[in-house]
Amino acid sequence: MSSLYFFPFQAMGTDCAVHLYAADQAMAEHIARSAIAEVMRIEQRYSRYRPDSDLTAINRVAEMGGSIEVDDETAGLLNYALAAYRKSEGLFDISSGLLRRVWNFKGNELPDQKSLDELLSCVGLNKLIWQAPSLTFSVPGMELDFGGLGKEYAADRAAEVCFANGVEHGVIDLGGDIHVLGPHPDGNPWQIGIRHPRHPGKMMAVASIKQGALATSGDYERCIEVRSQRYSHILNPKTGWPVQGLSSISVIADRCLVAGSVSTIAMLKGLDGIEWLNNLGVDHCWMDENGRCRFVGSNEIFEIPSST
Repeated sequence: MSSLYFFPFQAMGTDCAVHLYAADQAMAEHIARSAIAEVMRIEQRYSRYRPDSDLTAINRVAEMGGSIEVDDETAGLLNYALAAYRKSEGLFDISSGLLRRVWNFKGNELPDQKSLDELLSCVGLNKLIWQAPSLTFSVPGMELDFGGLGKEYAADRAAEVCFANGVEHGVIDLGGDIHVLGPHPDGNPWQIGIRHPRHPGKMMAVASIKQGALATSGDYERCIEVRSQRYSHILNPKTGWPVQGLSSISVIADRCLVAGSVSTIAMLKGLDGIEWLNNLGVDHCWMDENGRCRFVGSNEIFEIPSST
């Protein structure tokens, strides 16, 4: 008979945890250590904050406008990012991290358009020349940022490590980017709370998931208010300005990487993201800036918590 074990840890700038059922503590610790090590490995490779990361090496070349060869794992992430870029008509863009240089979400001033325009000239995955394994930056001054897919990819990889070690019941949680390995041993789903974008400490919804992944994109992590107008940290890579319309979107998919990119693209589309999600046919829930909320899921997968 297996028991539930819980292993919290810090990675990628957020609170993380491995929840898994195992026959004993020793087995649970061994599997959790392996899963956590995989998350740490991915962070080391693709963190833009580490001077020794592979991403930093790529960005040194990007700054000069040169070429670099990448390995198979990085090539896979680039292929996915480019596919998401095309699917979103250029809204999902891992080269748009440059824009944070002029957006200060700890202050109360807006950037000037000239500064934005200068950075926008270096934004756009269409400026890359990608012929695997060779990556060429046709415009000097570019920069890639895997922040929009790194955590989600790590959640999926950690889940694969658990699966390989025989885990059939558990959850990987990387700061709200979640991969559910399988239901509780009795067959009941995991109950996963989705944060309310306007009321910290409260839940907007609860998702019941037996297997798959959940990711949320919201405007609440960083924002500023200037002259009674709220500006979120989610920036349109075509204009350089924060998107408006939606406050939070949660998406359920087979993989966390997919759930994360779909929720991000929908946020970037603003209110048009609602119809886009409906056309995709994925289970999701959203709240707009006026507090209007909708739950679109099969088998009543989303519930409104009784405390709200």
